[in-house]
Amino acid sequence: MMKRGMAWLAACMLTLVLAACGGTGQSAESNGESDSGVTASEELVIKASNYEFDQPEYHLKKGVPVKIVYENTNGNHGVLVPELNLRLDTKNNSKVITPDKAGEFEMSCSVYCGSGHGSMISKIIVDE
Repeated sequence: MMKRGMAWLAACMLTLVLAACGGTGQSAESNGESDSGVTASEELVIKASNYEFDQPEYHLKKGVPVKIVYENTNGNHGVLVPELNLRLDTKNNSKVITPDKAGEFEMSCSVYCGSGHGSMISKIIVDE
């Protein structure tokens, strides 16, 4: 009787796990669409390794939807640009945004990564 109860419990747990992992496997943002259904016409990949981003600055165009993809190449990092409503990390690694104002915006690491965390800064420049 105990074995049958354990088998039933295992089957229920497996069903729950499979249900949680179900779906199409592709979110709106991972296929290039934002929550509002806007399709990105450009893609920007930002890579981070220990205490630095792969470029000192990144350029975007005002009014042009862009899919921003974050790649963690070494260490545990993230991207934070509050003015552009952009926060990415290893669990949420892409987002489509449409910059609505030109300017220079500081990008910092959103995950505490050690002694060099405070100096892990880059810029996103939105051109007219």
